[in-house]
Amino acid sequence: MAFSHDPSGPQPAFGTGLLLTDLYQLNMLQAYLEAGMTETAVFEFFVRKLPPGRNFLMAAGLETVVDFLERAAFTAAELEWLRESDRFSKAFVDHLEGFRFTGELHALREGTICFPDEPLLRLTAPLPEAQLLETRIINLLHFQTVIASKAARMVLAAPGKTLVDFGLRRAHGAEAGLLAARASYLAGFSGSATTPAARLYGIPVYGTMAHSFIQAHDDEEAAFESFARARPEAVVLLLDTYDTLAAARTVIRLAPRLAQRGISVRGVRLDSGDLAEEARAVRRLLDRAGLGRIQIFASGGLDETLLARYQAEAVPIDGYGIGTSLTTASDAPALDCAYKLQAYAGQPKRKVSTGKATWPGRKQVFRHYGRDAVMAGDILTCDGDRQGGEALVSPVMRAGTRIAPLPGLEEARAHAAAELRRLPPALRSLAPAPAYPVEVSPALRRLAEEADRARREAGGA
Repeated sequence: MAFSHDPSGPQPAFGTGLLLTDLYQLNMLQAYLEAGMTETAVFEFFVRKLPPGRNFLMAAGLETVVDFLERAAFTAAELEWLRESDRFSKAFVDHLEGFRFTGELHALREGTICFPDEPLLRLTAPLPEAQLLETRIINLLHFQTVIASKAARMVLAAPGKTLVDFGLRRAHGAEAGLLAARASYLAGFSGSATTPAARLYGIPVYGTMAHSFIQAHDDEEAAFESFARARPEAVVLLLDTYDTLAAARTVIRLAPRLAQRGISVRGVRLDSGDLAEEARAVRRLLDRAGLGRIQIFASGGLDETLLARYQAEAVPIDGYGIGTSLTTASDAPALDCAYKLQAYAGQPKRKVSTGKATWPGRKQVFRHYGRDAVMAGDILTCDGDRQGGEALVSPVMRAGTRIAPLPGLEEARAHAAAELRRLPPALRSLAPAPAYPVEVSPALRRLAEEADRARREAGGA
């Protein structure tokens, strides 16, 4: 079902034009520049709280963010539109022509398990730069973290099964479909049905056939044989266009004839009805015919709850194609996330709004492990306040350029798998679990008090 890929192939550069932003970013940018507010700012991207039913998140999207930052610039067409729009001064638009990211970036490795208030990314740059980049950074990190976190739950629910992203047609746009393929593969999926995922990311891509192929032929057996001859290297036949068990018997009759031509039926796919019962019945027929090697692949309305149920009931399904529930993360499609100013001109800054207060300053996360290297708790603290454990936030870019090549997708995928193995058993469950302990250090609490005191002394509310 999968075909070869070239991980050294071209990489995508989605949305490198800087006009892909919210208008208020440009409004603030002109105001900052006119006020001479160009000193160094620190912004961090983090999640305030987990969605209901989630015990953890998996960080994803760093590679695409770095690619964006390295290429980000206003195009000539964008600058011309800004001039013609008459929204901004000529001097401001002229300034934008030379805009490039010149700052630093620190981040969690892709595939790292993370929790509320922990910075997935920290960007340090002149204030106008750091501000303008907010919208696209959130756009890229948020979506891929949502999808990777959803996919990770499915990987945990169906260990050892082949999981394939089938969601492009239900994704909210082409970019979302491609990034969902990437994020789900990072989290442990076997591959995707999205063809460009192979060219752009080196992800194995899978494909079978649609019901229309069966319907276009005069009879089902002719359709199966025609497909097998055309695609002899990866024959997976769809059984449920008319009568699933009758189609399975057709496969049993056809398989020896194809074998004489050197064509092996690799699998059959179920896409409707009671998948568990259909799979059991088809498995019995295939096994009685001595075709135990033929795998059963299922698709259609699947999510992690069904995967876990089928796993517990030992349903004889070898792999799953998962579409809508994955690429829309339908039960938790959005995170309460933010990209907030944490320091400016050397002074810590924090937001104190009810329910949206932030911890100020540059931050680091230290992770502690217990027996068998299982995660035991995190400490959120100021960068430079050394705590025991593993430091999770690492330097990625300096002076607008990546310090070293980022881990490739396969390496990031291996890291994600190791992270899932280190999860405490309660967090691996689909059921809500007690919150993972994230301790706020005394140093960070003192910094918050200093920021509050400085704001009050300066006449702030």
